[in-house]
Amino acid sequence: MEENKQFSLQFASISRKKVTADFTGGDVTSDIGVMAMREKAQKTGIIEQLARAIHDERHQSYVKHEFIELLTQRIFQIICGYEDANDADDLRIDPGFKASCGKLPSDDDLASQPTITRFENSISTKDLYRIAEVFVDQFIASYTSPPDALILDINDTDDETHGAQQMSLFNGYHDEYCYMPLYIFEGQTGNLVTSILRPGKRPNGKEIRSIFKRVIKRIRAAWPNVGILVRGDSHFATPELYSWCDTHNVQYILGLPKNSILQELAKGTLSAAHYRYETFGEKARVFKELPYQAGTWHRALRVIIMAEVSAMGENLRFVVTSLESSLTSFLYETIYCGRGQMENFIKEHKIALKSGRTSCHSFIANCFRVMLHSAAYVIMHTFREKALASTSLARAQFDTIRLKLLKIGA
Repeated sequence: MEENKQFSLQFASISRKKVTADFTGGDVTSDIGVMAMREKAQKTGIIEQLARAIHDERHQSYVKHEFIELLTQRIFQIICGYEDANDADDLRIDPGFKASCGKLPSDDDLASQPTITRFENSISTKDLYRIAEVFVDQFIASYTSPPDALILDINDTDDETHGAQQMSLFNGYHDEYCYMPLYIFEGQTGNLVTSILRPGKRPNGKEIRSIFKRVIKRIRAAWPNVGILVRGDSHFATPELYSWCDTHNVQYILGLPKNSILQELAKGTLSAAHYRYETFGEKARVFKELPYQAGTWHRALRVIIMAEVSAMGENLRFVVTSLESSLTSFLYETIYCGRGQMENFIKEHKIALKSGRTSCHSFIANCFRVMLHSAAYVIMHTFREKALASTSLARAQFDTIRLKLLKIGA
């Protein structure tokens, strides 16, 4: 094929000005904002810590790309909206991405898709455990001084699977084959504490207790006197968690699943809400609290009943808590319902950073992928919190920050 040597194109004039498209602009990057991410990542040190957590079993005489370079390349590509490993085939020559990995434009290219894929599939379960510790350590390091109290919000979400991924299970609630990744965020700041990819089913009480046990033990090792409140939806309300929190000075407020006994106890509260709605013609909400102990509980606990009646019908909810002093309405409307903000944190992780790209066959490789997206979350969240404070983008979503600040050609 004959080589095309035309370096410019002429177009129709605009306002008597000649219009020329020139293709001799030198080295061009599509995402110059990745350099700002590089500076923020270096200040946090998270990529260096992740690289140290992974045991390199490769024969060093054949190594061309160090783990820290592979991690940097993959994480920055996720931040900039290139969530698939095969995006590396095009971006490996991009001078902006090369510079973000500490390379000059004239240096060797970055890793290709096969190298990235081999890297993702080389991770062991021990590596994953050490990486999980890095995220908790990063969370602790994000505070300049020990906080008086923390709110640990826990929740999971569905991650639809396709094909023959290991540990993919059918979930009747979501009506699909999926994984169920689980997240813990600090409820007031949105800082990521940890993320765990799980099979497509809800965790049981022993698993929930085990997760909190490891996380809180590491936090308390750094801050022995910090107060901790655990918040979660009703499927995290388990007797194993209640008893463990009570014996380790951890407070909790959790949704409580309905049962026939609780519904019977709530009849009077629901009738009062109906009376108010029929009397005043507007949405009525009535609260009641009582001590309640199921057969598997180690003691009686404070249960809050919330009965709401409106034009939409009845809404009956139950909350169990170890908190004792606050008013029932404040506990439900402010403390418990405040956990709704976590949905936005998960949205940033799952939608803006596309953490649902768990398309590897190996479950361990998919676990590592979720952690790569978690590292991207930590860097983006830190950038927004530190670099964008007091600007119009201080509360912007990640995808907005990406479009306005990162995806700029240069």
